[in-house]
This record gives sequence, structure tokens and C-alpha cells, in this order.
Amino acid sequence: MTRQELIDSIKQYRPFNEQEEQDKSLILEWIMKNENAFSRDNGVAHMTASAWVVNKNRSKVLMVYHNIYNSWSWLGGHADGETDLLSVAVREVREEAGIHNVHPVSAEIFSMESLTVDGHVKKGKYVSSHLHLNITYLLEADPEEAVSIKADENSGVAWFTPEEALQKSTEPWFVERVYAKLIKKTKNTGVNKYEISAK
Repeated sequence: MTRQELIDSIKQYRPFNEQEEQDKSLILEWIMKNENAFSRDNGVAHMTASAWVVNKNRSKVLMVYHNIYNSWSWLGGHADGETDLLSVAVREVREEAGIHNVHPVSAEIFSMESLTVDGHVKKGKYVSSHLHLNITYLLEADPEEAVSIKADENSGVAWFTPEEALQKSTEPWFVERVYAKLIKKTKNTGVNKYEISAK
């Protein structure tokens, strides 16, 4: 997906709530005004991709225990210059959870968020507080496939029920504004809509 194709995809996206409506405008403006919006070289804000990974019947969610945030969380990562954010999301799931049989339920954007990141030390270097301007995709994987940690990023990989996922996260804003929203969207959209749109 090219930069312009992503912009078009974001423009066509119908926000789920006020948070997404506000963040959609912010993300679009940032991409169109900043040539390096997809690079960590932009220390104020840069694009990221996340994956909400579910099993076939949507009864489980895949999460990792993120070392920097000390919390169970969704999977995802930096664009690092890549404008095909769906590919970034799939790649990050494979790297962070050690699974290979993961695929998009749909190529459509599932949600979008502006995420605050507190200053932290990564690989011995201080990273200043900044924003992750994030596009989320709905992916499907098999809970029976073996998982493995990515030691430099996480220390746990596990499947939870949606209710357990909310309890496991220790980040209140994510629980209220992101994970609860994604669980609700998964239930509201249903399996059939996304199976049809993915064909």
C-alpha cells in the first residue's frame, strides 16, 4: 500500500466514536504535513500499526506482556518507513508472538488511535515522550499454534477471553478507551461481515 493509498483508506474510514473521529483528523493531518511521519526520526509523533488478534469464533484474544509498559497488551510496532501498515501489523504479530499462521480478517482498517508514550530507556538509550499515531487491523490466528516470546520486547504470550484481556491489562486508559472498544467492535461487526469483505 502506498502512502496515498493509506491516506485514501483513512479518509474513507468511518469513525466508531468521538475518540476515533478526533484521532482520524489528527492522523490525517500529521501524515499530510510531515514527510517523515512514518519514521522514528520524527520524535514528536510517528505512525505505528497494531493488531487485534482473535481466534476463529472470536472467543479469545492474543496478547503479550510488554516489558516497557509492564502490562499485557495488544501486538504491534513502528512503521519504520513502511506505508503498508497492514503488512507491518502482520509482521509484528509473527515477530512478537512467534506464530506464522496469522492472516487479516479484512484489509480494511479496524480502528485508529492516538497513543501517548512516556519517556523510557530502550536498548540503553533514552527515548523522549511522544505520540504513536496508530492504525489497527483485525487479524485471525489459531490458539493451538505454539507461541514464543520476543525477549527484547516481551516476557509473555498468551490467549485470553475478552473479559480476561480487560482484567490483565494494567493500563486504565487502554482498558477503557482501546481494548473495551475493540471487543465491542468485534462483537458489533460480527464474523460474517468481515469474512465477506475479506473475499
